[in-house]
Amino acid sequence: MHLFETWNSEEALSHLISLVVAYLLALPIGWNREREERSAGLRTFPLVSMAACGFVMIAIEVLSVGSEQHSRILEGLITGIGFVGGGAILKQGDRARGTATAASLWATGAMGAAVGYGQLDIAVILSLVTVFTLVVLTPLRKVVQEHSSFDDDAA
Repeated sequence: MHLFETWNSEEALSHLISLVVAYLLALPIGWNREREERSAGLRTFPLVSMAACGFVMIAIEVLSVGSEQHSRILEGLITGIGFVGGGAILKQGDRARGTATAASLWATGAMGAAVGYGQLDIAVILSLVTVFTLVVLTPLRKVVQEHSSFDDDAA
């Protein structure tokens, strides 16, 4: 079995830790989207983050570190996650719903890729800023919308 001849327990543990970190950093984002009853939630966000991390780690193992091929991996991730996010956007009349969920999926993919490349600081910042945006700015958005509807009534 050639597969088990190349097994490296230390490397496997390192990969496992990275995948778990990517998964855990995405949980608060998924929790928020689940609570808000959005199309993607508690299962989707950690899986997107972990998959992006996994693809990057595979690329690092297969390609040399300085390879220009890494840009192709990132291009594919950006496109693929954008496609998944596009499925979260629904058009209702003249309004589009789900854009914050789609953008959050995109940020989550970037977060997972950052973990895969060993850029934990970037991943943590992306997670914190995404959660902040979804939790803190949602009430502000509602205030702006209410104020906007008052302006419409006055016109």
